[in-house]
Amino acid sequence: MPDLPPPAGLRAEPGVGHVRLSWSPVDGAVGYLVHRAPAAGGSGFAPVDHLGGDVLAVPDPWYVDTTGDPGRAYAYAVAAVPEVTVTGPLSAPVTATALPAAGEPPTVHLRVDAAAAGVPLHRPWQPMIGSERLSQLLCRDRSGGREIGTELLAALRRVRDEIGVATVRAHSILHDDLGVYREVDGEPVHDFSRVDETYDLLLSTGLRPVVEIGFMPRDLARDPERTVFEYRGIISPPKDWERWGDLVRALVRHLLDRYGDEVLGWDFEVWNEANLEVFWSGTRAEWMRLYDVTAQAVKDVDPRIPVGGPSSAAAGWVDALLEHAAVSGAPVDFVSTHTYGSPPLDLRPTLRRFGRPDARILWTEWGVTPTHFHPVNDGTFAATFLLTGMRSAAGRVDALSYWVASDHFEELGRPPRLLHGGFGLITVGGIAKPRYHALWLLSRLGDTELPVRASGDGADGLVQTWASRRDDGSLAVLVWASTLDQSKRDGDPALARRVVLTLDGVAGRPVRITRLDREHGDVTTVAARLGVGEWPDEEQWAALRTADILPAEPVDAVDRDGGTLVELELPQPGAVLVEVGPER
Repeated sequence: MPDLPPPAGLRAEPGVGHVRLSWSPVDGAVGYLVHRAPAAGGSGFAPVDHLGGDVLAVPDPWYVDTTGDPGRAYAYAVAAVPEVTVTGPLSAPVTATALPAAGEPPTVHLRVDAAAAGVPLHRPWQPMIGSERLSQLLCRDRSGGREIGTELLAALRRVRDEIGVATVRAHSILHDDLGVYREVDGEPVHDFSRVDETYDLLLSTGLRPVVEIGFMPRDLARDPERTVFEYRGIISPPKDWERWGDLVRALVRHLLDRYGDEVLGWDFEVWNEANLEVFWSGTRAEWMRLYDVTAQAVKDVDPRIPVGGPSSAAAGWVDALLEHAAVSGAPVDFVSTHTYGSPPLDLRPTLRRFGRPDARILWTEWGVTPTHFHPVNDGTFAATFLLTGMRSAAGRVDALSYWVASDHFEELGRPPRLLHGGFGLITVGGIAKPRYHALWLLSRLGDTELPVRASGDGADGLVQTWASRRDDGSLAVLVWASTLDQSKRDGDPALARRVVLTLDGVAGRPVRITRLDREHGDVTTVAARLGVGEWPDEEQWAALRTADILPAEPVDAVDRDGGTLVELELPQPGAVLVEVGPER
């Protein structure tokens, strides 16, 4: 593990309701951990907790702190992080005080040139989405009065059709509810007929599976009573390693025979979050053996099929797997891991350090919180969190997979009511939550990313921008106000901003805006106005479906000072998509 120096050049810029910190990048760092202390004496530093419930380190060399009390001075220091469980020494501290709100919101000025050269726009949301275990596609039970399998399939089809997602990753393809393995008179019997039914349905949507290899079939488990979730996924190592390898080989060979060469492009991921005791009853050494046996079994069928891991919680075991594979010789075509509550760390330095710079980086689970039934999942705060994370990850990950597509999700039991803080982007009943709308706004961006000049209180931090040009010359500029601080999930007026967007080279073209905030596209607001209880009645369902859109509205842009000005009121949390028509 490298010894990293503390970040240099730490700066603190106070603004209304926040302090923006920035520092020089540290070579070899996967992230940075911001610390704060009372300004008096500058001692007692502790990590700033923005209440994400998981990894607090952030990947970018800047941070917006809204957790302090405006008017109170704090000392800040930052440490580089070479690996998620290791933190380097603190930088020299700086002191800053967030300003209290007074009068009208501050103004942020943004400027975009429609004719700028630009660079390719990366789309980390498109390669992958998460889902409840796919056997639920076959389920005809009802949840909230809606048929589970039918609605789960509809949700997956919607993210494919409207957002362009390509693959779906889910747990437990080897669970006993699909009957893949049993022993008769002590001999193994493989049966993939229900896997076929499941994958046939998935493929009918245009999505492809990411095959997470797990959990353990009961007849093959060493500890069959060690389970997780309501559906009792068995988290045990195999009782017979040779039979486990045979099962994996048989599954992969069957998929290749049934679906043909397209399987050569499917990712095969080993297990799920074995670094947590709740998901793996064996030791770390036993999981490394599981990885070796599983990865070799996949490659035995066809060495072109990609395999990877560690599919870990909280960015753990990435270094451990790569160190182990360097000794065992196991293939690692991609590294996969998970995090919640912060943008994903930058694993490129880790891959370079282990001599695998070309391995792909898949964050196969990511979200605003790892906590089931958390109210942050349902509102607009989670939408702007999603935008911030995707913006941060663009260009440095191969996939950032939001967990999960639908509230038809039952790890800890089926949904007890419509708005229960579920992980889904789409509710039971098929209503989009603000996080889904955020992905839809991202899908409107063009293929060429344009530079943005930003200034003012909150620029390039509290207020973020993603500007783009489409192939027909039209523009899509996404602007949002966001903080990682979940104590602000219901909004803070001090963090609202007035935005003046100047667009060069678009005079005379039509301009329209699409809003996403607590008054536009937030199902929690609509449900509250309708008086929805645990579940809507039929009239309320109809009203919710009517509101399940983000309408665009024309605006009167003003041509002034050589540019076209669009003025926006931007609440926190809130986002606005500004679209400009093509040249006439």
